[in-house]
Amino acid sequence: MKTYQGTGRRKTSVAQVRLMSGTGNVLINRRSLEEYFPIETYRRDALLPLELTSTRGQFDVNITVRGGGKAGQAGAVRLGVARALVEYNEELRGAMRPSGVLTRDPRMVERKKYGQKKARKRFQFSKR
Repeated sequence: MKTYQGTGRRKTSVAQVRLMSGTGNVLINRRSLEEYFPIETYRRDALLPLELTSTRGQFDVNITVRGGGKAGQAGAVRLGVARALVEYNEELRGAMRPSGVLTRDPRMVERKKYGQKKARKRFQFSKR
């Protein structure tokens, strides 16, 4: 059985995605999709490439995801699934390109600066 792989990154999350022909079973860190992502928005975001290409029931998806929070992990899974689908069939790129699922989101957390409370928030200023 042929396996297609894709790696996705978002913020500080990294997802390794493996697609195998199957019935549409999705496992994330050995847990079901509903168990790992209890929020519907994250589930929809993670599997958006499968919906766009109409390949939802064709593959069993095995995902290992580390780092970050749930939103970042969902974004990493989305990119990983999209890249694995392109490895499976290059022609699916055209269906996914307009929605932007093949683009790595470059936004990262801005670092905290010295003399400030956070990256941009300052300590309270007192004139007198």
